[in-house]
Amino acid sequence: MDRTLPTEITTLLADLDAFIADEIVPLQAADDNERFFDHRREWARTDFEADGTPRPEWEALLGEMRRRADAAGFLRYGLPVELGGRAGSNLAMAVVREHLAHRGLGLHNDLQDESSVVGNFPALLLLWRFGTPAQREEFCERIITGERRVGFGLTEPDHGSDATWLETTAVRDGDDWVINGRKRWNTGVHTATHDLIFARTSESETSRGGKAAAISAFLVPTDSPGFSVPFYWWTFNMPTDHGEVELHDVRVPASSMLGEEGRALAVAQTFVHENRIRQAASGVGAAQYCIDRSVAYAKERVTFGEPLSRRQAIQFPLVELHTEAEMCRVLVRATAHELDVRPHMEVSDRVSMCNYRANRLVCDAADRAMQVHGGLGYSRHQPFEHIYRHHRRYRITEGSEEIQMRKVAGHLFGFTGG
Repeated sequence: MDRTLPTEITTLLADLDAFIADEIVPLQAADDNERFFDHRREWARTDFEADGTPRPEWEALLGEMRRRADAAGFLRYGLPVELGGRAGSNLAMAVVREHLAHRGLGLHNDLQDESSVVGNFPALLLLWRFGTPAQREEFCERIITGERRVGFGLTEPDHGSDATWLETTAVRDGDDWVINGRKRWNTGVHTATHDLIFARTSESETSRGGKAAAISAFLVPTDSPGFSVPFYWWTFNMPTDHGEVELHDVRVPASSMLGEEGRALAVAQTFVHENRIRQAASGVGAAQYCIDRSVAYAKERVTFGEPLSRRQAIQFPLVELHTEAEMCRVLVRATAHELDVRPHMEVSDRVSMCNYRANRLVCDAADRAMQVHGGLGYSRHQPFEHIYRHHRRYRITEGSEEIQMRKVAGHLFGFTGG
């Protein structure tokens, strides 16, 4: 693939930078909103008295950012034209995510809760692709505006990466389904109006475990009787929006099922390639930010009578990271382009390569930036600890790096089910 980006993408990046400078930077600077991004950030964002969930004023600021981005025509860029978007390509979205992450911490692109001036909207796209006309009408526009928020309830206490062994069940009762079970790391449930619950809808002995065809998905209102969130899991990077969910005889109508009965894991997998390549692109951007900041600091920091930049102990680790960032960038963009022109499963191994290498790269780059900056780098007055703590989760979530490597091995060695 030609490494020269299409004009429409470079124009988009310039337009985004101008919008951020005109609208988002002043918003971040107003009313002490900087407290959400400077050394106070974790405390300013976290309501420790509300089980560690995000403070309402923090989420209100993110909402205002998204409102302005939507009014300016950027928020929906990657969405279908029917939803007011511009049907941005996977290549364009990857470049945008890298570009925004490369700008560093800021209101324009706070990945802690996947909030950006250019939205990602995985739950919305699932509803758009698999929802009934009534579900599309109820949810799609309202998810964009924030009137509806859909949590994601797939992982369970005893079942993580292999979702085919889910124990949550949904049993048909007339025109309804009755759901019982537990979910863990249920993302976004603290403000969700609905939770997308994956449950086993077949209880035959041959499909009780390890069978993807026995699992269905339901849009469950979070105010349903029997639906409860007993606590939230406090995480390496706070605040948390990951709840422990319990469902006791939760009754939902048949119309709440998303997609076909028994086909829910296919629904869950639909957006995984786009999401993973965008995460990889964000990792490359954030890694390059750490590298660039470290190089600049090494040039100006003088120790023992010389700038740090003259020492090979400083140069060589940054050279290696810079080289790997460039290689990852090329692979991510080439793979994103392939997602636009080839069936996704034909390039799923390359998506996995991008994802696990970029996630590891940004953690290494943040760690090295801390080392180069010394005690200052370890402090919360620099952004590196925040970048590390945020991106470290992506080596586990969205498919751990071991799962990504297993996918690559499946293609490399010809294994089935890899």
